[in-house]
Amino acid sequence: MVFLGLALIILGGIAILSAVFVSEPGSGGELLGFDVTTLESFLVGVAAGAAILWGFSILKWGTRRGLAHRKERKELTKLNEKLERVEAERRDDDPDGSTTRP
Repeated sequence: MVFLGLALIILGGIAILSAVFVSEPGSGGELLGFDVTTLESFLVGVAAGAAILWGFSILKWGTRRGLAHRKERKELTKLNEKLERVEAERRDDDPDGSTTRP
């Protein structure tokens, strides 16, 4: 998800930069090899802005999800270590190897 968010941000940025630096003011001109009117240039800008905002939201959501997953995995690892330690202590306390409980 992080890569998708970054890709949308980059594509939106490229569209905005190409519209600002390549197109001619007032006439629309040419945008990435296509002849566009002023209205089409505006719509490309709106779409690029929406892509950037959507990319930021996906990036934020993906990062939050990844951090939560990492935190849960770390907690499960700690619990697994405690369980292994308790099981090892039980094996050390029971010299005959029986598994019956009182």
